[in-house]
Amino acid sequence: MMDDSPVYRFYAAFREADADKMIDEYHNDIEFCDPAFGTLKGKEAGMMWQMLCHQAKDLVIDFSDIKIKGDRGSARWEAKYTFSQTSRKVHNIIRADFEFLDGKIVKHTDDFDLHKWASQALGLKGKLLGWTVFFQKGLQKQTRKALEKYQLKTSR
Repeated sequence: MMDDSPVYRFYAAFREADADKMIDEYHNDIEFCDPAFGTLKGKEAGMMWQMLCHQAKDLVIDFSDIKIKGDRGSARWEAKYTFSQTSRKVHNIIRADFEFLDGKIVKHTDDFDLHKWASQALGLKGKLLGWTVFFQKGLQKQTRKALEKYQLKTSR
């Protein structure tokens, strides 16, 4: 059973929308990467999870297939939620890869079908443009701006 792994504890905390416990499983030098946010390092990665957990209204997280071998690991997880900007339902299926250092997650890479996500979250616009690099770069710019805004709001 992998329930004593940092990956299991990370997703168990995510299921409870407890960003602080999630961040506890990250190494100080964490590097996170996914199609929506691009690459985030250190405190920025933790802040992203705080923002997502704080804004989640109907988020349901399921995770499975945790595999750990030495300093690497992987998992499959699913997120079901209402995308706040459009009020559209999303069911995102993600493959996560991990690297560990000192018993903590030092690298976390999430991979998912951005076109499928965009089609669900944005409707026709996402269906038509969600597969393009132009769309992905615009989305990453938008998510970074939202993260910066959240950081400013919470640092007061």
